[in-house]
Amino acid sequence: MSEATLPAGWPAMSIAQAHALLTAPGQPFEMATLDIRGIPTRTWKNAPPTLRDVFLAGRMHGDKVFLVHEDERVTFGAFAKATAALAAQLVADGVEKGDRVAVVMRNLPEWPVAFFAATLTGAIVTPLNAWWTGAELEYGLSDSVTKVLLVDAERLARLTEHLPNCPTLTRIYVTRSTEEPLGPLTRRLEDVIGTPDTWGNLPDAALPEVTIEPEDDATIFYTSGTTGKPKGALGTHRNIVSNIMASALSQARSYLRRGETPPTPEPNAPQKGTLLSVPFFHATGCHAILSPSLFAGLKLVMMRKWDVEAAMALIERERLTMCGGVPTIAWQILEHPHRHKYDLSSLESVAYGGAPSAPELVRQIRTQFKGAAAGNGWGMTETSATFTHHMGEDYANRPESAGPPVPVCDVKVTDPADPSRILAPGEVGELWGRGPNIVKGYWNKPQATADTFVDGWVRTGDLARVDEEGFVFIIDRAKDMLIRGGENIYCVEVENALYDHPAVMDAAIVARPHHSLGEEPAAVVTLKPGVSATADELRAHVAARLAAFKVPVEVRFWDGPLPRNANGKILKTELKKLFAGEGTAAA
Repeated sequence: MSEATLPAGWPAMSIAQAHALLTAPGQPFEMATLDIRGIPTRTWKNAPPTLRDVFLAGRMHGDKVFLVHEDERVTFGAFAKATAALAAQLVADGVEKGDRVAVVMRNLPEWPVAFFAATLTGAIVTPLNAWWTGAELEYGLSDSVTKVLLVDAERLARLTEHLPNCPTLTRIYVTRSTEEPLGPLTRRLEDVIGTPDTWGNLPDAALPEVTIEPEDDATIFYTSGTTGKPKGALGTHRNIVSNIMASALSQARSYLRRGETPPTPEPNAPQKGTLLSVPFFHATGCHAILSPSLFAGLKLVMMRKWDVEAAMALIERERLTMCGGVPTIAWQILEHPHRHKYDLSSLESVAYGGAPSAPELVRQIRTQFKGAAAGNGWGMTETSATFTHHMGEDYANRPESAGPPVPVCDVKVTDPADPSRILAPGEVGELWGRGPNIVKGYWNKPQATADTFVDGWVRTGDLARVDEEGFVFIIDRAKDMLIRGGENIYCVEVENALYDHPAVMDAAIVARPHHSLGEEPAAVVTLKPGVSATADELRAHVAARLAAFKVPVEVRFWDGPLPRNANGKILKTELKKLFAGEGTAAA
């Protein structure tokens, strides 16, 4: 951002000064230091203690609209009734504190009902990726030792042949099914709570009598590793509710940096709302959007399938104030030829994370969406979503940065060869993070936990630098991973699928740049002598084993072994040139 476009006198104060004002005693963002598992940890003093408290706060919003899905509109009060009814049923089914209850659905009004109903019982909610294959879902259910499964019809069909391999399941509730439920364990969810348009007619059910504490286990979100099977990140209630304060503080900080006083919320102000374009089964969708929206009384508008023109129509119709999720969404709206036909003036922020974004994007948002601030942040499943964040002038001034850590969090950058050596500002090394949002560890994986979580810090595996004022710049991913429109793709998993093909001798997955998605998976393959396979055949082979978003969009064939360094590691930097127009490969 050039100085000519900066507001006069910006910034009015430093990040440290703004944080000191916002977190001072008596202020809404006041902090307290608590001992959490033996580690002194800064926490948000005024955050709701648990997800049960988030639910209770949301219930107070009564007749305001909470969830919109196609022609379905659900108020906060109706949502609360359905959630309490389902929680009572789960208790009747024998769900006890600490049991795992899995939610496997696309974005539907039933998803947050299932999530918070399980939470109210004291269960550990296990949202699984709705894009996973049946085998991948089977692994998640088995690894988590799930007791009750809440699933939509499409996912149940995908899982049916795998259910005999999930013996710990005692009950399955399926929603939106047009067929008879399968097997003695399965019931229709509608038989318990009805359909969304009838939730408001349900009686008020008493909440389960269970004690829930901030440090109790709350969720297992699976995150793929660079080797082996996905790992379940075990999060606590405090981990999750920390997000509620994070985004609000970032917005308040923007006012202070401009020399303005953050506005006090007006009780009768128009309701704010978000176009939900990320799945609830991601930490971002659940922790950074769903819980804060329920707590604050924001409207969430869902789409069955992303369509940019339909999205613009929804923004106009519902007077939505926020959209984004991943950079792809912002790019598609900005570049749509019919954008001028829609009134998008209600937008106040276009925020995203989870994928690389071009500095040009923030400039376009500032110029094309008058009155809307661009926002960007960084986080991971292990940080329970938001860890760094900035918006407005700060983001425009440092468009390559993911922002500073929120005040309750600390970062450090270490020498990858010697983690005990902390690097100076500006030096590139491995990013570590610490705070009340760092998960406890990985479910039933003590060695992976010990390797990743050290004395309250999480080793992110990302290469980064931090400037003098604390802004984090993600340079690269030390872990072999790429991000396609916000979806993590771990290259070794796709490579292993390719190696399963009898014709493949050597294989590597690299990122192919994409204008709006950020990057896509592309494959470079060496075939065994005397055998043949087409690119389409190899792509179909991967598609039969992994979720569709992991399938390489392009396969190129290499003559001879793939290039490697002295240690035998494939030189992916050389292979990436094939997809940037800088190299050639023998066919």
